[in-house]
Amino acid sequence: MSRMYAEDHRKLQDLFGTRAMADYLEASDFRETIDDASKRFIEERDMVFLATLDHEHRPTVSYKGGDPGFLKVPDPGTVLLPSYDGNGMYLSMGNIGGQGQVGMLFIDFEVPRRLRLQGMATVSDDPALTGLWKEAQLAIRVSVTGLWVNCPRYVHRYRKVRASRHVPRRDGDTPFAGWKRIDTVSPVLNEEERAEASRLGPITEEEWVAMVDAGDEDA
Repeated sequence: MSRMYAEDHRKLQDLFGTRAMADYLEASDFRETIDDASKRFIEERDMVFLATLDHEHRPTVSYKGGDPGFLKVPDPGTVLLPSYDGNGMYLSMGNIGGQGQVGMLFIDFEVPRRLRLQGMATVSDDPALTGLWKEAQLAIRVSVTGLWVNCPRYVHRYRKVRASRHVPRRDGDTPFAGWKRIDTVSPVLNEEERAEASRLGPITEEEWVAMVDAGDEDA
């Protein structure tokens, strides 16, 4: 019995004559635990694309970024990652709280290489977990149900220019999010953020968009 394929997959495999290949890939590549090579690959990444399902089973994908090492593999069945300050919507975190199923895509754009992972996730505010990262509001624990390597041939090759200065780091202060200085946003900020936005000075939405378009790191 296949862990990866249902009838809809089989229909397409049969249509294009790939059932034997699909079975071969599942048998050779699909794993339920993280091996040493995959652990190194995951922990060396500085980003991951995280897919979750909302309360109406609608999928959404979120980019999560940090410095290499922000993704942690404490054991062969677990991935840990932080939830930093964001836009206050908590879409991924709320989705995990309601549904739990996640997909994760890890990509090395320079080699290139990619790894896909599926699992059941939980969200925690336990300081023993959030304390693994500076300024993590929440910690996500993913219990792995499957992972496999994908062919890299369609992955475009890119080189990293520089790390985001907004990633929380223990050896420095984290910059204030530029979009929270927008004059129409200020009224909905919490008290602490409103005070910081006022100290830095307001900007208009048009000014912020211009900063984004110009690649301004303060945006």
